[in-house]
Order: sequence, then structure tokens, then C-alpha cells
Amino acid sequence: MSIIDKRFIVNLQGKDFVTYEGLLDTAHQKGLNGIKTDLVQLPNDRNGMQCIVKATATTKDGAIFEGYGDADPTNVNRLIAKHIIRMAETRAKARALRDLTNIGMTALEELDDQDQSVDRDKRESTKENKIDPSKADVLRKFAKSKNVDEKVICNYYHVNTVEDMTEFIWNQAMNYLKKK
Repeated sequence: MSIIDKRFIVNLQGKDFVTYEGLLDTAHQKGLNGIKTDLVQLPNDRNGMQCIVKATATTKDGAIFEGYGDADPTNVNRLIAKHIIRMAETRAKARALRDLTNIGMTALEELDDQDQSVDRDKRESTKENKIDPSKADVLRKFAKSKNVDEKVICNYYHVNTVEDMTEFIWNQAMNYLKKK
């Protein structure tokens, strides 16, 4: 069983859940080399707008871990409903990373909307502070120098803008860019 930093654990109704950010942190410690996703089912009217994604995580030693994630309007909140593909992808990646890291607890992102009626203050207190604007500028310039679109980085780390990054995510993104 992996040891995960407590700041990545959220308690809902007496049960602990790990955040995607925590899974990613632990996976990097265990040698995560990459995560690839494949769209298995596009959402459409015939399938109730259900999206299914397969994620494959690989380690530096060649081990492969797979996970599937689904999302549809019945298991996401209305603000996420227009981002069903991204939510299915995040859920798939979380499941693959749980296997890679040997973390048995469910990821917070795997829960449906009804399960996530949480005390938002508690949830926010588990996350680091967002980066300051000067760090956002540094990342943008560095990404541009490496010919990497900042939107690609934001999408990979599940943030809307560079300014939405936490210190942890910013460090992960900078390390990624250094390897390019």
C-alpha cells in the first residue's frame, strides 16, 4: 500500500477519498512515465450522453495499468455536464493511477454528484494555494520556448488556466517541460 500525503485526502460522511492530484503525486513517486487515454464511447442521444474513456498508465520500468471511466448527465453536476468527455477521462486516469499506486480508496473524482455534497471548506483546505501571477508568466514563457501550447498543459493537469495551478501542479508542469 502506498503512503499518500494527507493533504490529498478528503473525508466525506466519515469515509476517506483521495484526490486526483494526490494520485498523480504518488504515481510520479512510483515512476509514472506517462498516461494515454482512448475515447471508447462518444456521448450522443442514443447512449444517454454517456462517455466512456480508457486510460493506460505506464511506469519507467514498463509496467502497464489500465482503467475505465464513464460520465453522463446523471452522474456529474450540471456545471460539469458540458465537460463530460473530460470528466470521463479524469475518472479513467484516476482508476489507472489507483492501480499503479496500489491505493485502494476511491478517488474523489470517481464519485457522482450526489456523493459529493461536501463541506467545500474542508475540500478546499486539502489543496495547496494557487500560484502567484509571476509563476504563471514563467510557465507560459518556458512552455513557449519549448513549443508547447499552454492549453495542452492545462488540459493535462485538469486546470482551466495556468493561474488555476497549485504549487504542486506548477512544479509537475515545469518538470515535464524541462524534459522536452
